[in-house]
Amino acid sequence: MDMSGQQHIPASKEDVWNALNDPEVLKICIPGCQELTKSSDTEMSAVAVIKVGPVKAQFQGAVTLSELDPPNGYKITGEGQGGVAGFAKGLATVRLEATDDGTILHYNVDAQIGGKLSQLGARLIDMTAKQLSGQFFKRFAEEIERRQNPVQVESGIEQASGKSASAQERSPSQTVSSSSRTSAQPTSNSSSTGMLVGLPMIAAVVFVSVLAAMWVAQGGLVPGLGSAPGNMARDGQAWVSEDLSTVVQIIMAAAVGYLFGTRATSRG
Repeated sequence: MDMSGQQHIPASKEDVWNALNDPEVLKICIPGCQELTKSSDTEMSAVAVIKVGPVKAQFQGAVTLSELDPPNGYKITGEGQGGVAGFAKGLATVRLEATDDGTILHYNVDAQIGGKLSQLGARLIDMTAKQLSGQFFKRFAEEIERRQNPVQVESGIEQASGKSASAQERSPSQTVSSSSRTSAQPTSNSSSTGMLVGLPMIAAVVFVSVLAAMWVAQGGLVPGLGSAPGNMARDGQAWVSEDLSTVVQIIMAAAVGYLFGTRATSRG
């Protein structure tokens, strides 16, 4: 399997070279990498879990760097064993080219696959290799940028913490608002209680008013009061005229309406 390509990285050629030789950076960027140990300036060992189609296996391999030309490039030779899944070995050359806005990383890979992996088909293997290389270069560029701009990363963390603290500060105010609404409920209940207490008094006033109006209009509702001697005219008619009786009833009705209207206004 042969694969070649290039990747633009927004960093200087020296920074890219240093990152390519940093085992911590490579471990973060290599898909499925679980372990990566650098035993010397030119030798590294790695453990990675790789899935190709339906086959998933853990590969243990060794990598050797040769033809080092810092910071321009080098050659990589590697071989990995995946148990029953098979094996993989290959050779890659890496060349760095400086540009005005960063560095272009050129790579050329010649790899061989054996065992069960070789039975999956060249098309599936090529597609998987391109996906893995794309993931590696994306993470590689992001990791270099993160290391070059740690202040921005910390600033982003502080902003996220500030938003969280702001949300927590809003919670007590919401609690106070809820408490205010809760404390307002007894006032409403007190108004309802006052209204219930005042209803019997209104009923008593209305009853007395109606009783007085009927007594005045009829010349005495209760025998012995309105009809007592001297309260009747000589012709046997009520001592109060019909017009005066009507006026008294209108006044009493207006008084009753005023009482109910005043009560309704205070309740609203």
